[in-house]
Amino acid sequence: MSTDGAKGYNKKSVTDIDVAGKKVLLRCDFNVPIDKETGKIRDEGRIIAALPTINYLLDKSAAIIACSHFGRPKGEFKPEFSLAQVAESLSKHLGKPVKMAKDVVGPDATSLAAELKPGEIMLLENTRFHAEEEKNNPDFAKKLADMADVFVSDAFGSVHRAHASTEGVSHYLPAVSGFLLKKELDHIGGAISDPKRPLVAILGGAKVSDKLGVIKNLLKISDAIIIGGGMAYTFFKAEGGKIGNSLCEDSEFESVLSCKKEAEERGVKLLLPEDSVAGAEFSNDVEAKTFDSDAIPDGMMAMDIGPKAIAAFTKEISCAGTIVWNGPMGVFEFSKFAEGTKAVSEAVAGCGAISVIGGGDSAAAVRKFGVADKITHISTGGGASLEFMEGKVLPGIACLLDA
Repeated sequence: MSTDGAKGYNKKSVTDIDVAGKKVLLRCDFNVPIDKETGKIRDEGRIIAALPTINYLLDKSAAIIACSHFGRPKGEFKPEFSLAQVAESLSKHLGKPVKMAKDVVGPDATSLAAELKPGEIMLLENTRFHAEEEKNNPDFAKKLADMADVFVSDAFGSVHRAHASTEGVSHYLPAVSGFLLKKELDHIGGAISDPKRPLVAILGGAKVSDKLGVIKNLLKISDAIIIGGGMAYTFFKAEGGKIGNSLCEDSEFESVLSCKKEAEERGVKLLLPEDSVAGAEFSNDVEAKTFDSDAIPDGMMAMDIGPKAIAAFTKEISCAGTIVWNGPMGVFEFSKFAEGTKAVSEAVAGCGAISVIGGGDSAAAVRKFGVADKITHISTGGGASLEFMEGKVLPGIACLLDA
């Protein structure tokens, strides 16, 4: 693992400190999806994911001051970005009242926090109603911290950002992880710092530029790297292949060629899709045709990996001891171009390896294809899990007390 990556992630958790009778500032990820038609919460998954830490704290007689961002209100109080609905949902799941503050660090929040008793919970308004949140303003962070005795971070999806409620408050309070964050650190950190071999990394998605840092870090620790999705075609074109109208970043030719060279030098297998399924336009209503990936005719764009690629990729996956996967193999939202991602999902689920999936599209894919329950760990953070795999120091984790 490069640099400070996973080595810096052995952090204290909520079980390592005494919280009885303490006021706990708990940073959750309540950035829930909202139904555009009804304005109601579409999926309560993130609220449910916070319950183990909340219940533990309440059982230990802590008083919880929960906080989260929600949407992008850009530093202004906007009623459509209120967390009031989250308080209602949380109250329903906990079977007890959740006091909702009318503000974040204003008179209502501070007086509710002052009156809060052990075993009670309140929720602050959206932290992003203040521009100071994203600027990590020390005065704002101190006002948040002044309400509590301890800081518990449980929002993995936000730890790659140094905001007041994710990093700033740790300068004024002892800071530890909640259960959700600890699970992420244990699974992703374990997969990349002490993997069961062979370690097979699967990377997909549209742009190779988004994953270059991850590829470079994984080249140091992986036994094999499988590359699919739109990002594969930059590799083919860089070596003089014909890719038709497939996705490509000409500016990254030098980078991908250097990745291939490093893989050879390190003895890491770098697998690209031998063949691809292409269509004349970005639609499910086109005829799907299969071509060698470096011989795609003009007017056709690759939208999935082909049968030879599926066979090679699934064979490599079947031998893995640990798998990390981030990004689909193709446009799996279209049924004609879903076969590659489906086959990889099923291979990862069925091979018996420790499997860790970085959030976003890969997580959506394993759920869509009905194999999510056979995956060891599905991350709750897209950007955060990518930066973690890249070996970057994440400010919202670096700030926690070391175990």
